[in-house]
Amino acid sequence: MDVTYIGSGPYCYANSLAMLLGGEAPPPAVIEVLTGSPYGMELIGGRLPLFDPFGWDPEIGLDAAIGLLGWECERVDGGTAAEALDRLRRAVAAGPVLAGPLEMGLLAFQPGSGKAVGADHYLVVLEVGDGTVLVHDPQGYPYATLSVDAFAEAWRGESVAYLDRPFRMRHRFVRRERVGPEEALRRSLPAGLAWLGGRTDVAVPPGTLGQAEAAERTAELVEAGLDPEIRGLWEAFAVRVGARRLNDLAACLSSLGLDAGAAVAAEQARIVGGLQGPLVAGDDVAVAAGLRRLAPTYERLRAVLSR
Repeated sequence: MDVTYIGSGPYCYANSLAMLLGGEAPPPAVIEVLTGSPYGMELIGGRLPLFDPFGWDPEIGLDAAIGLLGWECERVDGGTAAEALDRLRRAVAAGPVLAGPLEMGLLAFQPGSGKAVGADHYLVVLEVGDGTVLVHDPQGYPYATLSVDAFAEAWRGESVAYLDRPFRMRHRFVRRERVGPEEALRRSLPAGLAWLGGRTDVAVPPGTLGQAEAAERTAELVEAGLDPEIRGLWEAFAVRVGARRLNDLAACLSSLGLDAGAAVAAEQARIVGGLQGPLVAGDDVAVAAGLRRLAPTYERLRAVLSR
């Protein structure tokens, strides 16, 4: 019998949004599913494999989840660091602010930081003083502080590929409609199907593949010798977040009585989670085999959810 996973994991934007919404927030697992992230796999530019849909990114997902839950907020970005910090200082005077994406490698309070590594991240800003910024970082650092200059450098997000303007933040959250978790999940299903079917209204780098094609091609890349940078990303982040997303999708679909879809998502979660051990052990034959087992499940999930 499958058990829904509860534990640590890189759910930064889902956890941050849950903090902002407070007592009216659904569980982060529901928020994550509402973003659409579990509905697919992509191979960005033919090189970077991630367990999220073709053309998806966290900014698209956050906006979707906020709207599905019946909320709206103000999203602002751009300008100089001084202008952005002044804007942030005024905003936090009225309440917490969801900041991101930031470059996680430049968050000075995290051990091993100090270098941009292309790791996108979200957190909640609580206060901005004359020299320091106080944050709740869902990576495991409540009430962490860093200098305003260090925060601005991370917040600039220069290494985040999907960020077109620096210093993005969301604040002034207002509830325009009361939508419970179950209703929000039901409303999210058409978007999930659209992601599974392959959306054509999203911009992607040349050579990007989705779903089964992404899984099959990634298996070939593994067999040819996975880029060490990609292997490190998969070991530390991509596999575990992919498996957790799918496990949460299975639980959410089950809560809606969509048992056939839940069964497929649970199978996907087991396959993706099962890549972690062979990946770290260097058993690339097993990793490639797992990816090939995963490939046809995306169309199976789309088919059962379309009924």
